[in-house]
Amino acid sequence: MDYDVTAVFPGRGVAHLRVTADSPEALAATPALQGGVIVSAEPLAARRGASRAGKFPLPLFTRQLLSLLQAGLTIVEGLETLAAQDKDSATSDLLNGLLARLREGQSLSAALQYYPAAFPDLYVATVKASERTGDLPEALQRYIVIHEKLADLRKKILSAAIYPALLMSVGALVTLFLLGYVVPRFSLVFADSGRDPEGLSSLLFIWGDFINHHAGELAIGCVAGLAGLVFLFSLPAVRAVLARAIWRVPALGERIRLVFLARFYRTSGMLLRAGIPLRTTLGMVADILPSAMRPGLSRAIADIEQGQPFSRAAAAGGLTTPVALRMIAVGERSGQLGDMMEAVATFYDEEINRLVDTFTRLFEPLLMTVIGFVIGGIVMLLYMPIFELAGNFQ
Repeated sequence: MDYDVTAVFPGRGVAHLRVTADSPEALAATPALQGGVIVSAEPLAARRGASRAGKFPLPLFTRQLLSLLQAGLTIVEGLETLAAQDKDSATSDLLNGLLARLREGQSLSAALQYYPAAFPDLYVATVKASERTGDLPEALQRYIVIHEKLADLRKKILSAAIYPALLMSVGALVTLFLLGYVVPRFSLVFADSGRDPEGLSSLLFIWGDFINHHAGELAIGCVAGLAGLVFLFSLPAVRAVLARAIWRVPALGERIRLVFLARFYRTSGMLLRAGIPLRTTLGMVADILPSAMRPGLSRAIADIEQGQPFSRAAAAGGLTTPVALRMIAVGERSGQLGDMMEAVATFYDEEINRLVDTFTRLFEPLLMTVIGFVIGGIVMLLYMPIFELAGNFQ
């Protein structure tokens, strides 16, 4: 394994070297470091894994490792197979780093913790819990299931938003074309006739002339405005203010709340089934919830520490619905809280799918109607003065 080593040599001073060794303890025995004092030694795999962690295919890695374990290979053999498959890549470097730590006697969960950007805390906790029960394949299967369900939900919401966004974009482009190109051409007709449009038609021609004469400035302004909005939305404070405003909308805020509750209950149920205590589980899934719901989770954790059951604490923290509250209470009495929390998540998923379908069926025709009225209104205001001119000529 390669290490980035900083060492001090007598007469040479500080030197930075790339040294290959089987372990950090073996670095001092390498010829390149003879006579020097090692100041620091960092595995290159860790550095590369951290710099490219966003590209690490965690779901694919989990599926491949699960398949190898189910085929009878050990964890070390499975990682060696995956590292050989992705040779000379950042993924291979990361896997070799995991193998080096496993050969040093560390557990898989401890090795995963060295790469927090590639392996989130929930993933590490799932693996750590499986090490207690000795059933890593089942833990990996649970992670794959929850990842697929969350991915399906994201795809469902994204698919429902694509078509309305496309309609609005096309409608905006058609409107700008009519105002910036067609309307100014029609204004020449009235200029030759010596008559000016009246009423709303006059406002339409004023806007058309303005857009036609300032197209470049308006385009630059739109680009600058979009860039400014992107910058503002990238600021955490602005996003927090916007999120609080959206949450205050009665109907919309409640639907968004169901989406986050589904993720919260599914992840919590998976960790509870893996053997992680409830108090630890709730602390680990806090990042899943938005800032508007975290105070409720903190209150629920405090109530649980005082001896209250989870169902009552979750209700006091605003983390349940009436149906979910009954299901959680049943899970507490039967000792199957993890299974029941996953059942609650499934119930929420079905409710979200129903809401998304309803939104799609209602909003898309409504949006098309609005766009039709806007474009039709422009065309009508455009032709009405022409009809008046034609009547005067007759």
